[in-house]
Amino acid sequence: MPTIPVLVVAWANRPAGIQGGPDIKHLKLFVDHEQMTPILSSIACNLDAGILSASLPLFAEERVEAIEWSFDTLFNYKEIPSWFLELLHTYSDAGRLVGHGVFFSLFSGRFLPEQKAWLEALRKMAGTFRFDHITEHFGFMTGKDFHSGAPLNIPYSDVTLRIGRDRLMRIQDAAQCPVGLENLAFSYSADEVKRHGEFLEMLVKPVNGFIILDLHNLYCQLHNFSMPYEQLIGLYPLHRVREIHISGGSWEDAASGQGRTIRRDTHDDAVPTVVFDLLRRTLPLCPNLKYVVMEQLGTGLQTEGSKQGFYNDFITMQEIVQAYRPQPQQAALNAFLPVQAVSIAGRPEEDEILYAQQLELSGILEQASSCREAQDTLATSGLAGTAWHTERWDADMLETAIRIAQKWKRQQA
Repeated sequence: MPTIPVLVVAWANRPAGIQGGPDIKHLKLFVDHEQMTPILSSIACNLDAGILSASLPLFAEERVEAIEWSFDTLFNYKEIPSWFLELLHTYSDAGRLVGHGVFFSLFSGRFLPEQKAWLEALRKMAGTFRFDHITEHFGFMTGKDFHSGAPLNIPYSDVTLRIGRDRLMRIQDAAQCPVGLENLAFSYSADEVKRHGEFLEMLVKPVNGFIILDLHNLYCQLHNFSMPYEQLIGLYPLHRVREIHISGGSWEDAASGQGRTIRRDTHDDAVPTVVFDLLRRTLPLCPNLKYVVMEQLGTGLQTEGSKQGFYNDFITMQEIVQAYRPQPQQAALNAFLPVQAVSIAGRPEEDEILYAQQLELSGILEQASSCREAQDTLATSGLAGTAWHTERWDADMLETAIRIAQKWKRQQA
């Protein structure tokens, strides 16, 4: 019977530093892929002591059917531990490795040297590993170089559409596999929330790309803008969903008071029950779904209780996936490869006005001492009266953006 080898990394007497080399034992387990569901239960697995140690029991029980790797978090590593490379190659060889980018900053108005280097590194990495697909986050990164800040929303305009399409084509050319984008957790206004799905469809269509539907991100939007699930889910191109994310997050009290809370996509806690409910409701709506991935940051997996919670959450996710029995496909699943060869001849798309606005917004968010100060500054800035529609931004969401930007700035200091 055909089998898929799964590498288990057993940690004993693990030191604090991951590069230090714990006592690693390699065990080969086997998963009968004929018994697997058509949708693969997966984890976001990176070179992180917390997530790796929490995942060990799941590997040992042969439950992890695929892994998602944030490949660009290791671009600056001079050497990757051999045992981690073996883990990646095991899933890569089985066609069960997907890559998830973090730092490309898709919508930066200027094509930056860091983006060129990112693409070159991806091209090299795609020659080493067999990625079943590559994805990136939606938005642009705050900060002066757009590679050390917080991912935030952009205006939905012809300019950003043109730049986003150009960057996706370049990612596809470098990776030579399907490419996709993840829906955003943060928005400044309800209008942005309602337009997000349509804009994602327009972005990925030229490369026949796909969408990661992050259900915790969706939960953030549902809560923060008091929208019903049926209304919002219908605004997404669900036929383009190839991957679903589930994760946890955190609550913040809104600056305006009045008892309002803001849901944040911080990935540092267990998966809420409501997100599991969203998974059950969403599975039947996504005919081209292949992966369901559970995410959690290693910083939230430092205690035995949190690791047990991670294990329990994965089991719950997997049981929901296995209980879902999709109807037999009438046609082949969308492979999400370009219908025509992607051409990236010529200079990258850029817009200096957008670039200047992004720099200005980053500065405002990182320096404002209050929401009121940010609103006053925005009213006389280069963003006023533009496609950013800053005049319509929800005050509590603007305050949240300030907190996000300033937290990232402190982390990079």
